[in-house]
Amino acid sequence: MKRSRNIARKPTWRIWTTSTLRKAIAESIGIHVEKSWGLGRIVTEIFEEVAEAHLIQPTFITEYPAEVSPLARRNDINPEITDRFEFFIGGREIGNGFSELNDAEDQAQRFLDQVAAKDAGDDEAMFYDEDYVTALEHGLPPTAGLGIGIDRMVMLFTNSHTIRDVILFPAMRPVK
Repeated sequence: MKRSRNIARKPTWRIWTTSTLRKAIAESIGIHVEKSWGLGRIVTEIFEEVAEAHLIQPTFITEYPAEVSPLARRNDINPEITDRFEFFIGGREIGNGFSELNDAEDQAQRFLDQVAAKDAGDDEAMFYDEDYVTALEHGLPPTAGLGIGIDRMVMLFTNSHTIRDVILFPAMRPVK
């Protein structure tokens, strides 16, 4: 192997163990890892595939990666995670809550990251909301919220495995 002469970059043969390990674990359980995914997305996909269905008792999962939480405030101690939680019952997500991100620069960058993910084929990625970033520039006090929709409760009561099976809006339902 030939080492890169550009000192500003990592040597071309260096691979971080954690990223390689997480990618290998994801692929070993059948998750196709996209090139655009960072470690946070890979960990979240592994969690959803392996652990989520086993959360039978009411359970709060906290500290989601910033990469998969584009509107949530970064944690003060570890900026790679957010002050976000999801609430699970019966192996299904019932609610999602977080402290709102109120830093305009961070939000703008996260929107740009989401646009790049959307361009790379991520259907769930968000668009860039310029009006929202402008509003944040004028100041947003610390806020938080929790989303528990009627659709999620119907999902729990009907034992549906995905919210798309019970959602009221046809545009979100899969075509049969």
